[in-house]
Amino acid sequence: MHHFAVNRQGQLCCEEYPLREIARRVGTPAYVYSRATLEHHYRVFDEAFAGIPHIVCFSMKANSNGSVVRTFTRMGSGVDIVSGGELARALAAGAPPGKIVYSGVGKKAAEIEEALRRGILMFNVESREELERIDAIARRMRRRAPISIRVNPDVDPKTHPYISTGLKRNKFGINLRQAMRDYEWAAGRRNIEVVGVDCHIGSQLTDLSPFLDAAGRVRQLVDRLLSRGMPVRYVDIGGGLGIRYNDELPPQPKEYANAVASAFRGLDVTLVLEPGRVLVGNAGVLVTEVLYTKKIQSPSGKGKHHFFIVDAAMNDLARPSLYGSWHAILPVGRAPAGRVTADVVGPICESGDFLAKDRRLPPFKAGDLLAVMSAGAYGFSMSSNYNSRPRAAEVMVSGDRCEVVRERETLRDVIRGERAASFLQGPAKGK
Repeated sequence: MHHFAVNRQGQLCCEEYPLREIARRVGTPAYVYSRATLEHHYRVFDEAFAGIPHIVCFSMKANSNGSVVRTFTRMGSGVDIVSGGELARALAAGAPPGKIVYSGVGKKAAEIEEALRRGILMFNVESREELERIDAIARRMRRRAPISIRVNPDVDPKTHPYISTGLKRNKFGINLRQAMRDYEWAAGRRNIEVVGVDCHIGSQLTDLSPFLDAAGRVRQLVDRLLSRGMPVRYVDIGGGLGIRYNDELPPQPKEYANAVASAFRGLDVTLVLEPGRVLVGNAGVLVTEVLYTKKIQSPSGKGKHHFFIVDAAMNDLARPSLYGSWHAILPVGRAPAGRVTADVVGPICESGDFLAKDRRLPPFKAGDLLAVMSAGAYGFSMSSNYNSRPRAAEVMVSGDRCEVVRERETLRDVIRGERAASFLQGPAKGK
């Protein structure tokens, strides 16, 4: 569910605040987040695991805005990070270091050092070489590094191949046989503390069977480790629970929790959960303005095909271009009557720059405002400055209050840090 709805005046609102008024105040494109939706989603997910020892660690790669992360940390959440930058953001947003797990295949030495200094909960290790590097750094720093190994269970998550992470051909994790050898090696190191097992098979999963298959294989590994005297205290089962963008029917958090609890019943461990999209996806929208419209002959030869050219683009929301993802598009105000077949496209000089294709939409005109729904996950966090476009503003709404939580970039921001090479100084040829 979410707190975006049309009021009696026919205006689409975030909680009690009209999106049209937000666009008037901050311009477009703009990301708008509902605090009530964020809090509701976290509460439902956390309460689904009531009675089961667990730590919720928000996967901040889905949305790293400080106010979004702080919304969760104030409710007791930890954070799953994948970079040194996310570590800094998580700490700034109030995440307790003891509730931070560090995932990702390419941790740099300086990032490992900083995480050790901060005293994070554990590193989710993705290769033998990374394990050896963590051991060497911890030895130099005279610390013990808490680790879990991310195992790759070779389970098909039945999702988009770009967000599938649990197959043996993926770059993530260590196969189960090698993981056992790496655990035995780690257990013999003075500066490594084996604390857990980690597994994450992908994102936007709408079927419980891949979760259950992976959990069963992880359970077998945990049982083997415990039988060999390794003190496994945490089982990190990752995230990946999907949301509804269009007609998907993902499992409810309670169904997911019951399935996970069943897989690990009887173990004296704390589950670590890394929800991302399921907490933030439907809590945010991207507001954009129609700049121009144009019509061409329909490819079928029957009627006209419309293009609504808007001021948001693939640099603002990459998912449709990158994954072919579907996002609902709603009018912010009263929609004109009728329906036309249209593409919603941006100003980027790429044919792949689109937010929607072949949609039946009202016949919008220049100046109309549109809301791209379910844009709270992997929206702003994946945005870029392609075509030298400043990134959008981010706004959070709470009831009838609205605050800018990230200023819109300026052109000065875009070119900050650049300088002309010394050998290019002086007047241009022919001047």
